[in-house]
Amino acid sequence: MLGLTALRLRGGLAVAGRGAFGARLSTTTETSPPESESVHRVSGFAKAFARQSADIEAATAPAPPDNRTFAALLRHSKFVDLGDPRGKIVAGEIVNIVENDLYIDFGWKFQCVCNRPIKNANDYVIGTKVRLMVNDLELSSRFLGSETDLTILEADCRLLNIIYTPARK
Repeated sequence: MLGLTALRLRGGLAVAGRGAFGARLSTTTETSPPESESVHRVSGFAKAFARQSADIEAATAPAPPDNRTFAALLRHSKFVDLGDPRGKIVAGEIVNIVENDLYIDFGWKFQCVCNRPIKNANDYVIGTKVRLMVNDLELSSRFLGSETDLTILEADCRLLNIIYTPARK
C-alpha cells in the first residue's frame, strides 16, 4: 500500500510517500491564479516506477484462452508442413569419420551414415558440406520373435555430392 502525506507549500500541494517496494515517491502540484491550469511534476524515479508497474501488470495479466484442438494445432504446425521426407534433397555436414563411414548431420532426428566415395575421397573431411537424398528418417524393423520394433538410431540417406569442403582451401 502507498502511504501518502500531503503538505501545503507556498500555495501548492506537495505529496510524498513510499511505494510498494519501500521506494520514496514524490509529486508536486503547484497552483497559480484560478484561471491557469495546474502543473503536475513527477520525479524521474516515480516515472520509472510507474512504467515498471504497468509492465508488471501487463505481464501478469491472464492470456486469452486458446480454444483450438490438438488436431487443429498439429494440422497447422511446421512439422506437418515438412511433408513426407522420402526423396527430399537436403544439405548436411560431415561430423565424424570412422574408416570409410561418414557420419553426416542434416538437422533431423538422427544422423545418417554413408560410405566414403572412392572418387575424391580426400575431399570428404570433417566439416565438409554435402548434399543428400533422404530415403528414411529412422532405420527400424521388427526381428523374428520380437514384439517391438528395433531402431539403430540412424537415418537412411544417399550421398549425392559435395557443396563445400575445407580440404580445397
